[in-house]
Amino acid sequence: MLAVSGLDLGAATSGDDVGFKLGIASYSLRKFPRAEAIKMVQRLSLKYVNIKSYHLPLDSTPDQIREARKEFDDAGLIIVGGGNIDFHKDDDVDIGHKFEYAKLAGMPLIVCAPTKITLPKLQKFVEEYNIKIAVHNHGPKDTFPAPQDALKILHDMDPRCGVCVDVGHTAEAGVKPLDAIRASGSRMLDMHIKDMRVFGDVNSLCDVGDGVLPIADIFRELHKMGYTASVNLEYEINENDPFLGMARSYAYMYGVLAGLKG
Repeated sequence: MLAVSGLDLGAATSGDDVGFKLGIASYSLRKFPRAEAIKMVQRLSLKYVNIKSYHLPLDSTPDQIREARKEFDDAGLIIVGGGNIDFHKDDDVDIGHKFEYAKLAGMPLIVCAPTKITLPKLQKFVEEYNIKIAVHNHGPKDTFPAPQDALKILHDMDPRCGVCVDVGHTAEAGVKPLDAIRASGSRMLDMHIKDMRVFGDVNSLCDVGDGVLPIADIFRELHKMGYTASVNLEYEINENDPFLGMARSYAYMYGVLAGLKG
């Protein structure tokens, strides 16, 4: 088992004990092929993973998708979703292809980047495939800078249509993550966790626990609201050698979770 700063990650809580699932967005390991990325996830003693297309290309054949799914399953990993996947084309064929991809891969949720035009159109695919969507906010340059911007459209949609609150990009949009979480409520279907040294400055991203984002308060709020979905580390720095920083981030988060459990 991996130990960081004296903490055995293999013995630490995964978040299940406080209701939610602490996992990983495989984007964090984007510079590594699938087999190597899976081994790194195992070394981190994780079991929940959201698969980015780096590790399962969107143009994969059905057989390739099944093989990839088997590799994750054989490694003891639970696929909690896929993405971020864009839905920029107002095209039912393109949308349907991506939902079929998610279905074959065993993804119960798609973290997505739609437009204001395509977002309402995703509902019929959510209903047909019974796959949830979580709109990922991506800061000031995005169609949906903060979760609240997507909620304006989502509030009349199927409850399986919600948001993935990215706490870093939420801060970049000038919104406090706790405010976004509370505004999202039951529409929050996924979360990307990260940290930054200067609030709102994505150029100051750092290991979780070394920055100014209120990680403990965020986890406490999730527990209070009965959140049961995923909190996935999306580690965007040190892309060629992320393991130690990721391990430190999980060690900090496990410590927070242990405090909540106690």
